Amino acid sequence: MDSTIIRERTRTVGMAPQQPPLGLGKQVRPGESVIQGFLFLCGFMTIFTTIAIIVVLGRESLLLVNSKYIDESGAIHSIGVLDFVNTTEWQPHRYKVGIAPLATATLLSSFIAMLVALPFGLGSAIYLSEYASPKVRNTVKPVLEVLAGVPTVVYGFFALQFMTPLLQSAFGANTVEIFNVASAGMVMGIMILPLVASMSEDALSAVPRSLREASYGLGSTRLETTVRVVLPAAVSGIVAAFIIAISRAIGETMIMAIAAGARSNFSLNPFESAWTMTGYIASISGGDLAYDTLDYNSIFAVGLLLFLMTLGLNIMSRAVVARFREVYE
Repeated sequence: MDSTIIRERTRTVGMAPQQPPLGLGKQVRPGESVIQGFLFLCGFMTIFTTIAIIVVLGRESLLLVNSKYIDESGAIHSIGVLDFVNTTEWQPHRYKVGIAPLATATLLSSFIAMLVALPFGLGSAIYLSEYASPKVRNTVKPVLEVLAGVPTVVYGFFALQFMTPLLQSAFGANTVEIFNVASAGMVMGIMILPLVASMSEDALSAVPRSLREASYGLGSTRLETTVRVVLPAAVSGIVAAFIIAISRAIGETMIMAIAAGARSNFSLNPFESAWTMTGYIASISGGDLAYDTLDYNSIFAVGLLLFLMTLGLNIMSRAVVARFREVYE
């Protein structure tokens, strides 16, 4: 009897594991397949949209350099890539389409906007993260983010009706033109300020509390802890916020179209009117343009350059985050 039991147990142990009963294995649910397919489609559409934008802008931009233009006298004009890049005049009616005046006005207005948005936005983020009480933070931060929901056309008329007269009273009406880059850039900085403040505050709040407590334990003040510990630990998120804000400033349209003016002006004087890249697209695209004309082709060329600038800034932002990101456990 004992030997029989031992043999049965030995045979049972050496046997391969039996298959689970039907219905207990891994089941393929139709709903999960549908969800996975939908999520894949969403991710594919973002990539497809980016590629489609580049293809369309690139295809239409090539018409600028591949087409021949005939003026009223019958003379034939052609635009080369070097003419588009090196020429400092933007006068399509005279067949001069140098991008320098539009690019200079765009960069100048963005620089002015950053002078307003970066220091005040970072200062607001430091206050909300390190000094404000939870009650004050929960009240001030939503109010600050309300500015991000104001339509940009409202900011444009605010720059024209409030900021420009303010600058004229400070520097003189003869110095500051009615349409000028300075007022548009300053108001654009106010518009971008909530973006910088919100993203920077999130980066500062993500720094572990243990780093602050360790700094306080060594006798550091709150200011020293903020400057020497918290800010360096959150530098990747802060720099990413700055770069995203710059790309947002470069791509702003309505404020520039309303308050900056519509004059091709290759100048670094912020008190003069100028045509930015987005302002030019908004102004020209509103009219009746024939296909394959100089004005039509120039819109896509300017749009392609603008897209490449913002895309480069976004890629730079991701590279900065990957390079300086700190992971805490």
